[in-house]
Amino acid sequence: MAISTTRAPSTESKTPFFGSKSRDKLIAWLWIGPAVAFVVVFLLYPVFDTLRTSFLNFDSSQFVGLDNFRHIFTDRSMLIVLRNNLLWLALGTALTVALGLLIAVLVDRVRIESFAKAAIFIPMAISFVGAGVIWKFVYDYAASGQQIGLFNAIVTRFGFAPQAWLVNGGNNIALIVVYVWMWTGFCMVILSAALKGVPTDILEAARVDGASEVAIFFRIIVPMISPTIAVVATTMIINLLKIFDVVYVMTGGNYNTNVIAVEFYNQLLNFNDNGISSALAVVLLLAIVPVMIFNIRRFRAQEATR
Repeated sequence: MAISTTRAPSTESKTPFFGSKSRDKLIAWLWIGPAVAFVVVFLLYPVFDTLRTSFLNFDSSQFVGLDNFRHIFTDRSMLIVLRNNLLWLALGTALTVALGLLIAVLVDRVRIESFAKAAIFIPMAISFVGAGVIWKFVYDYAASGQQIGLFNAIVTRFGFAPQAWLVNGGNNIALIVVYVWMWTGFCMVILSAALKGVPTDILEAARVDGASEVAIFFRIIVPMISPTIAVVATTMIINLLKIFDVVYVMTGGNYNTNVIAVEFYNQLLNFNDNGISSALAVVLLLAIVPVMIFNIRRFRAQEATR
């Protein structure tokens, strides 16, 4: 009987050039590599380069240490800039959040809720530049002749003298009003969504027990939606720290209305001072970082309770 000399096929698999784990890591880096490169080139590098430039002189040719920061916190004009930013933070945040919450509660009980929300939210569709142009006409002042500004037309209609709203002492308040007009609708929509999540049986039980609407609002509604209020408030703080468009369009930072972002623009592009402009950017970054850390910790704590 003939014996077959054909060899059985080997059951041993060939070793791949890359192991499965190495191949998975390579594929993962191919996916996230572009995103990591984007973050490094457009985020990390500018941050560290700005930090480096903040310790150099106006043309980045000489190391000056903390002189740029000392100038920011001692120069009178710079102190006005910092004061204005604090004013924007305090009034802008308080007014947008408070009015947004108040309107959210009020429109929650009307039949035309959707229409009312849409009407209040419409300014969000306008850019800051567009809003600045619109309100510049609203505040327009003419020393003589017919007043084309809405506010001065109303004032003169009642026999009072027209006011230079963007020049007088309350001009910062006038600018903040524009921001409040734009962003109250955003706060209202977010807080209104949170109000919809408040259980109605709790509110009805409080009313049956004789609680007033004011007590229900402050002792039940506000505590239950406090996480959302915190989100809205921190969002407003971040926006207000970097406010630029409204001030630049309406006053250009003149008449003691300057803020950090506008001063940064002026120092960098008008005065060609790389040192001061970079130091201002670092101050703005350091002011925003604690808010971001607070947000991250709050999100983690909220996720841990779920």
